[in-house]
Amino acid sequence: MKVLLVDAFPMVRAALTSLVESRFGGAQVTGVGSVAEARTALAASLPELVLLDLHIDGGPAFLRDLHREHLLLKVVVISGHDDAAAARAALAAGAVGYVPERSDLETLVSALNLVMAGGIFVPPLKDEGKPSPAVAAAPPKPEALMPGLALTPRQRQVLPLLAAGQQNKEIARELHLSVDTVKDHVAAILRALGATSRVQAVAMLQKSAGH
Repeated sequence: MKVLLVDAFPMVRAALTSLVESRFGGAQVTGVGSVAEARTALAASLPELVLLDLHIDGGPAFLRDLHREHLLLKVVVISGHDDAAAARAALAAGAVGYVPERSDLETLVSALNLVMAGGIFVPPLKDEGKPSPAVAAAPPKPEALMPGLALTPRQRQVLPLLAAGQQNKEIARELHLSVDTVKDHVAAILRALGATSRVQAVAMLQKSAGH
């Protein structure tokens, strides 16, 4: 996997490069410190993924340009803002992932796994109680998701919401269940899929739905 990392701070670039190359076998990270350098790198070789610090000078405009010029290029935004409005704006500009700077490293790894599997990643944010059409992916139809799985009727209701990347709180709210009950259903679905993580399960389900 070829990754272009755009961040103004050399220490941040070094840390993120080490993380990505150690957690994703065969990953090759090119780190640059400005939008101008990023454009030069893109002209030389198109990556599969761009990690973009939105605070970099010209970052928001560069994100829009990436979406217009390279429609299928996956861009994950790293931002100091942790509110849903900022995430919606980033996704509307063309990002497929949004990771606040306060996030731990495992959250970033989960985000990259989901994005590379074809999903959209947005963590719970400040106004997470408000629905966000720009952020939430539409759940696939239940009948499109591995019909041979041995699941209860309630687990069948949870399945498409899990596949759409919704968090346990969102699923609980939509199905009028407790978060603990949703956790139990998600665990059962993971066992039925033979998945070892939620990210892996979402990737498998989205693939089965043709995403």
